[in-house]
Amino acid sequence: MIGLTWVPWNVAMEAGAVVGTAGVAAGVSRRRWLAGSAAFARELAIVLALYAMWRVVGTISLVKVDGAIDAGQRIWDVERALHLPSERSVQQLFLHWSPIVQACNVYYASVHIPSMLLFLPWLWFFHRTRYPSVRNVVGLTTLFCLAIQLIPVAPPRLVPALHIKDTPALFGQTVYPSFGKSGPAQLSAMPSVHVAWAVIIGGTIVLVSSSRLRWLALAHPVVTMLVVVVTGNHFWLDGIVAILVLGFAIALEQGARAALSRRPPALAIPRDARVLPSSARGSPS
Repeated sequence: MIGLTWVPWNVAMEAGAVVGTAGVAAGVSRRRWLAGSAAFARELAIVLALYAMWRVVGTISLVKVDGAIDAGQRIWDVERALHLPSERSVQQLFLHWSPIVQACNVYYASVHIPSMLLFLPWLWFFHRTRYPSVRNVVGLTTLFCLAIQLIPVAPPRLVPALHIKDTPALFGQTVYPSFGKSGPAQLSAMPSVHVAWAVIIGGTIVLVSSSRLRWLALAHPVVTMLVVVVTGNHFWLDGIVAILVLGFAIALEQGARAALSRRPPALAIPRDARVLPSSARGSPS
């Protein structure tokens, strides 16, 4: 089976630079349709830059394999102390149905980025007033997750003592190259950006949409959380911490927005203090 791939970080960065430059150029155009698309192009450039940063973090942490495996083992131990379900037991349940496992592999590799690239334009065109705050939350959440991911943590499939299968490699669907080669982040499992983005998408659709079908959007974060565990790519705690990071990002964004709204307006010059034209001034006494 042909392996799945993600867009390389340098390609995403180059595409973001092109789109962002086009957005700036369109902004000064006299053609209305070009000027209207400028802001959207700039927003797309931001998303591509965030994606590129997410991919680069993995190459930074690849130099500390032993420490990452120890960190993964510690996460497992903490989960057992918290009596969370065993990732190994959950995966064993699914391994009896190969088509479902392969579908999980495809979902993990193929839904994460496209879902955000579809969600943000939908929000932009149909719920424009909500877009700025959600965009800020996406950016803050991603940046905070990337900062934490600078501490290398191996996913369950790379911790030998856990005996958790690497299901994408098992079916020839992996997006990860061997160690030492550039590629998607393998030792930046904590926290899970997959889960964070899925919760943002599902939660926002439920909050801003009026459709009766909006509740189906919650299936995306639920399925994502299950998929990252079944494929051996994340611990439960990776997703839980990602949700906590998201909550912090929301609180920070709302706090900053409230603080800016309380800023006093620019002081107006009192009418009687304005300088009168010379023709209206009285004669000196």
